[in-house]
Amino acid sequence: MNSGVYNLFVYGSLRSGFKSPAYEYISRFFSFVGDAKVKGKLFDLGLYPGGVPSSDECYITGELYTIRHESDFTWAIGQLDDYEGISVEFGEAQLYKRELVDVFMNNNASTFGWIYWYNGSVEGKPLIESGDMIQYLREKINS
Repeated sequence: MNSGVYNLFVYGSLRSGFKSPAYEYISRFFSFVGDAKVKGKLFDLGLYPGGVPSSDECYITGELYTIRHESDFTWAIGQLDDYEGISVEFGEAQLYKRELVDVFMNNNASTFGWIYWYNGSVEGKPLIESGDMIQYLREKINS
């Protein structure tokens, strides 16, 4: 299930800046590694953002975490899979899919990490040009 990778890249409500109940969960099982980015595009879906992979030179800004105890990873990531709508009932649409990606740290190092990509259509949804959901929301509030 984890391919030996115990890192998690987050870009939306799972980031520390949101202080959501889901982030509180992450902070119990994962340790903050640093600010990071992945290749992709970020869209405003209304109540939450949706990141989609892209081969263009555009990036999604977020945070990289690593599991504190490897033995907890399968259970912890399973809980996050539930939160992100990975495990769905018959007939329901899967909101996100979890995949391994290259994660680029601010010190130019790179590693692998899991990300939750949006699994629906982003057609007609506003592109978040900066790739940073927190910055985008701040600008929205101040405009």
